[in-house]
Amino acid sequence: MRSLEYELQYADTNEQNFHLALKQASRDYLQKKQDHVYASTLDLTVIISLFVIAIFCYLPTLYTSSTIVYFLSYFSFVLLIMFLNVIGQHDACHNTLFKASWKNRIFGRIVTLPLGLEPEFWRARHVYFHHHYANIEHYDLDTEENGIFRQTPFQKWRPFMKFQHIYWPFVASLSLTWIALVFDWSDRTGKTPIKTKNILTGKLGWGLFLASKIGHLTLMLGLPLIIAHINGISFMTIFLTYIISQMVASLFVIYLLLGTHWAETEFFTAPDDKLIKHGWYHHNFVTACDWLPSPNSLWRLTGGLNYHLTHHLFPNWHHRHYPALAKIVSQLAKAHNMPYRCINYNELVKAQIRFLRKMGEPPAQH
Repeated sequence: MRSLEYELQYADTNEQNFHLALKQASRDYLQKKQDHVYASTLDLTVIISLFVIAIFCYLPTLYTSSTIVYFLSYFSFVLLIMFLNVIGQHDACHNTLFKASWKNRIFGRIVTLPLGLEPEFWRARHVYFHHHYANIEHYDLDTEENGIFRQTPFQKWRPFMKFQHIYWPFVASLSLTWIALVFDWSDRTGKTPIKTKNILTGKLGWGLFLASKIGHLTLMLGLPLIIAHINGISFMTIFLTYIISQMVASLFVIYLLLGTHWAETEFFTAPDDKLIKHGWYHHNFVTACDWLPSPNSLWRLTGGLNYHLTHHLFPNWHHRHYPALAKIVSQLAKAHNMPYRCINYNELVKAQIRFLRKMGEPPAQH
């Protein structure tokens, strides 16, 4: 672990006018709608309904004797839970799903349990480090060097990485499991910068952490291995179903979270004086972009993560507002000479592949 002071400052550049204009425009938008920044009643109704459906998908795994029914029920349960993490937990970790912080924490703990993740550590990594220091080496914990996958030009290159544009989906499919088994335990034992946030401290913190890990294994493997096996489902089917479901869920989540930070973006190292030479707004514009699915109506399925730049500018707003906020950002960016980008899905995929190929090339020798 590098001994770092996580207090980088951004330069006080000429961004104040843009900041004031953006805040005023967003306030006007909210006032005109007579609305709030949290999830709407409709959003919460959808989430509750999907959660109930997910439970009903899980139940057949405990009484069916059909391998096909078991696999489809279990797989559907995990995919629905993954979807709830995308459209609900991401907002919850920013305290925008519910107004009360404790409700967001409880929701996060419930929907991350089937995926095996510790929500408090994930929230800290995402909110305190990724959002503050996107694409800054050693500060953005989402792009930490792992020796398998080169995500920034500052990380060590290895010969096999020239194939990373081919094997990256496999790595992404294992990422949530890696987070659960490696990152969470590293955070828990104080081996990462997360320890500076004093999260889940003391015996109560350890108890909650271990209870979640045990709860995951009990729900996703323990009960099936005991009950489903008695009903005739083989151990091999149970283990393969678990692995495949977790891999598919991981691939989808990681793709949504990281993709836009690779698409024609910039990467930085922290200067010795801890002062980033550009402003905070400029940093967000050059390290992320918005993208539109095809058809555009599918944006709801991404939990608004396709409006990723807009999300970084408005992390404390529920994603239902992002289409309107993205229009505001686009208009004001032009007026204030900010490099706003909104690309389509095909452009996003092509940019990602170019990035992965570039990072897989041997660094130029100086």
